[in-house]
Amino acid sequence: MELKIINDKGEPTSSVKASDELFGRDYNEPLVHQVVTAYMANARKGTRAQKARGDMDRSHRKPWRQKGTGRARAGFSGSPIWRGGARVFPSSPDENFSHKVNRKMYRAGMASIFSQLVREGRLAVVDGFSIDAPKTKLLNQKVKGMGMDSVLIITDSADENLILSSRNLPNVYVVQPGQADPVSLLHFDSTIVTKAAVSKIEEMLS
Repeated sequence: MELKIINDKGEPTSSVKASDELFGRDYNEPLVHQVVTAYMANARKGTRAQKARGDMDRSHRKPWRQKGTGRARAGFSGSPIWRGGARVFPSSPDENFSHKVNRKMYRAGMASIFSQLVREGRLAVVDGFSIDAPKTKLLNQKVKGMGMDSVLIITDSADENLILSSRNLPNVYVVQPGQADPVSLLHFDSTIVTKAAVSKIEEMLS
């Protein structure tokens, strides 16, 4: 499998050999869906809570007698069928949203995503990606000069200038190979990978 290497103007200059297993795999939509869903579910937190009957701060005295009033029988003013009452099945902060995906399935799903990005022309390789100073303007100009707007940049090592300058750009995200996730790969219109990062990704997902 040959991946094109582009320069700072976004023009292809040469190519690099890459693994067919990682970048030439057929697109498996059900598997990609499962991997993405699991990743998003595992990012959730149970940050909401509702009250059950036992949590209601109300008297548990019977509002009126059982028979003879003409009204429907009632045992508790905080009952779930009353307005302002408790919930039958309340949400809890202890709720567990995690999904388990086998390691082999995750690797195959990531490989399927990378392969599809290559087929659609949304993935490009560069020899190196860096800027001289931690300035948002410099990174923005570099990305625009390559003809890209929404881009995920995967670098082989943590470049402080890149990380600091990308924090205020909503459509630019800089990560290392181990931090690349399926949601970001699909979200951004383009993906730039440094030549050294390609080798690391192949090592991780093989």
